[in-house]
Amino acid sequence: MESIVALLTALWLGISASISPCPLATNIAAISFVSSRVARKGLALLSGVAYTLGRSVTYAVIGFLVVEAVVGIPALSYSLQHLNKILGLLLIVVGMFVLDLVRVRLPVFTPLERAQKKLMNSGIASALLLGVVFALAFCPVSAALFFGGLIPVAIQARSSIALPLMYGIGTGMPVFVFAILIAMGAQYVHTIYRRLSRIEFYTKRATGIIFIAVGIYYVLAYIFEIL
Repeated sequence: MESIVALLTALWLGISASISPCPLATNIAAISFVSSRVARKGLALLSGVAYTLGRSVTYAVIGFLVVEAVVGIPALSYSLQHLNKILGLLLIVVGMFVLDLVRVRLPVFTPLERAQKKLMNSGIASALLLGVVFALAFCPVSAALFFGGLIPVAIQARSSIALPLMYGIGTGMPVFVFAILIAMGAQYVHTIYRRLSRIEFYTKRATGIIFIAVGIYYVLAYIFEIL
């Protein structure tokens, strides 16, 4: 049961990240890439699958390296005994960050426009690479959700691949869903996708509130031991 909850949490974090402003922009670019293959609907679907796979594998690799590094370092491994105490405070901070109660300028890696254009004009392999490149384009909110939200959960669950992979599927899910719609002949996909920005307002706040609420619970239960 706990593993299922962890997987669903990772998926939700990925979906939340996918419709945040910066990742939303990259996914809209990916939608444009997939839409350019409307003449060949099967190719549009394969492009969506490849893009999602690229994102998922990238996050799985990053997650594996980070989780295994933390668990493998003796000093850090010892500190995992107190992970619940650390996790409570971390979740509160991440929740405040997601809700924009705390603003911190983080260095953001942005894929080169020239490289993007080259990928956008290529085939299926480029969809895979596009997913990899966009996955590496961490924005402040997506970085907070991945490193501050997912990684602690993955460490606690000792899941260095499955949870990051599920997170990646969540981040690529909008593109995959729209690739299916395109393959089925759905119209106005760009208009529908842009309306997700309205949904982002609510999902972002819901995620932030949940993070803070769970963080407060962990603090009360594991630091003050009153629950």
